[in-house]
Amino acid sequence: MDEKDREILDILQQEFPLAARPWAVIAEKTGLSEQEVVDRVGRLKEAGIIRRIGGVFDSRSLGFYSTLCAARVPEGDIDRVAGLINACSGVTHNYLRDDEYNLWFTLTAPSEIEAREYLTTIEEAAGITIVSLPATKVYKIQVTFAMGDEQI
Repeated sequence: MDEKDREILDILQQEFPLAARPWAVIAEKTGLSEQEVVDRVGRLKEAGIIRRIGGVFDSRSLGFYSTLCAARVPEGDIDRVAGLINACSGVTHNYLRDDEYNLWFTLTAPSEIEAREYLTTIEEAAGITIVSLPATKVYKIQVTFAMGDEQI
């Protein structure tokens, strides 16, 4: 990853252009061609440095229900269970922790009832019990990872 990649990552995280041709806007800011930006972003995605490019919405304001979930999964079954969890379109994060409850994920659904249905389906398919921990108070913290020498 070079300085131009880092500059692109800063822009993607902090000021993604809302334009008909966002890659062209990024190209102008970085001194690259539009195709170079597209190619670099593609390489960063292939390398796993960029997982996703998209908007972040306040699901609660849109009427959705979300919950943090935890499960105890036998070590030898983690990949299979994580795959079942990740197959659910409402799962936004899924991560392994060094704890008794070792697999944690967040689930967003149109309603609490639908979230419970998703969790029941996962529990039955995976043979596990999932603990649902819906937020009682929301704290929203913007997280960005400064890639260059200066913050944008």
